[in-house]
Amino acid sequence: MCSEAARTKLHALFQRVLATDNFNARRLRAAGLDNAESCLRGLASIPFTTKADLLADHLTHRPFGSALTEPQARYTRFCQTSGTSTGQPMAWIDTPESWEAMLECWRFVYRGADLRPGEDRLFFAFSFGPFLGFWTAFEAAANDYLIIPGGGLSSQARLEAMARYQATVLCCTPTYALRLGESIGAASGVSLDQLVVRKVIVAGEPGGNVPGVRDRIEKLWNARVFDHHGMTEVGPVSFETSSAPGLLQVIEEAYFAEVIDAEGREVADGECGELVLTTLNRVACPLIRYRTGDWVQKRRVNGRLGLEGGVLGRVDEMVVIRGVNIYPSAVERVVREFDGIAEFQIEQKKVDAMDELDLLVELAPSAPPDLVRQLEARLRDTFSMRIPVRVVESLPRFEFKAKRWARVQSSGH
Repeated sequence: MCSEAARTKLHALFQRVLATDNFNARRLRAAGLDNAESCLRGLASIPFTTKADLLADHLTHRPFGSALTEPQARYTRFCQTSGTSTGQPMAWIDTPESWEAMLECWRFVYRGADLRPGEDRLFFAFSFGPFLGFWTAFEAAANDYLIIPGGGLSSQARLEAMARYQATVLCCTPTYALRLGESIGAASGVSLDQLVVRKVIVAGEPGGNVPGVRDRIEKLWNARVFDHHGMTEVGPVSFETSSAPGLLQVIEEAYFAEVIDAEGREVADGECGELVLTTLNRVACPLIRYRTGDWVQKRRVNGRLGLEGGVLGRVDEMVVIRGVNIYPSAVERVVREFDGIAEFQIEQKKVDAMDELDLLVELAPSAPPDLVRQLEARLRDTFSMRIPVRVVESLPRFEFKAKRWARVQSSGH
């Protein structure tokens, strides 16, 4: 379904792209689409763009790829992907106009969370590296709220600053919201009653819509969690509102969005598929029918496309264990049902040529004595297979994207 506003923006995008000889123009012409009208008529025949396509283009046209639609001298902003799924980070550059388009997307996030211009104070517990989300979130808030950067500070110093400056909103990853929240109290000397945080906006990884994670963060901070997701390649994509918790609403003012099945066909409302995006406003480095790899459940509410339960998993992270399709986020949803787990890690290994999983857990002092038995039973009921749970003394902590799925060396009996 394509609205009239989206069709107008798509027409302008196709005109802009086809005036060049760049990455997107070559792909459109190769599909027999050489003008904006034919592109609009043949939307379903436009080839999908994948991350592998982008990586190949970046390696061929170093260092920024060939998807740019303006002279390189017009580009003033730099960011790059984490490289976690490809092993090779990709650099992206933006003109001031395309950058501003992404800031406007972040303002949807803030409005969705009912933030109060002139009143709220936002604390950003980010290290402010080359990742897009940090900078766009920070700059988008600068005109309306007091913004407090927490880059380069320890967790202790961040909590002290939040108490001292009376920050009302915390922005960070779900993993770090948990880690920082667990330090409130005796561990840091900063008590909950010294803090006035009432909302926590999380992004950067799945978790904000995992019930166990959300509940734990809200309990630690005595605050409401708002989820958001986006990616460097396209920008900020979705936001959550207080009136529709658990539903990420796609910013269709900025994206033409599709949700497709394995054959590339649009799924029906209520069904799951892969999110595909075409950028409508970030047109200095546009992507057309980009397969995001995000596995989502399509749900239209009041005419707007929503993602029920947020991002449910990553298509490229699904593994098959003894014939069962398993997403890392699905395992996390089970683990987070148990309060007594301080941290966890999933090990994937081959045993006698067959893939197996082990779940490693670090227990909190409050863990009940039969937690391992309960967790193993819950995993068996959920996945119809046995996943052994092993207790370890300590596991790594993460500030940015957590790396909880590890492939270990094969073994045999």
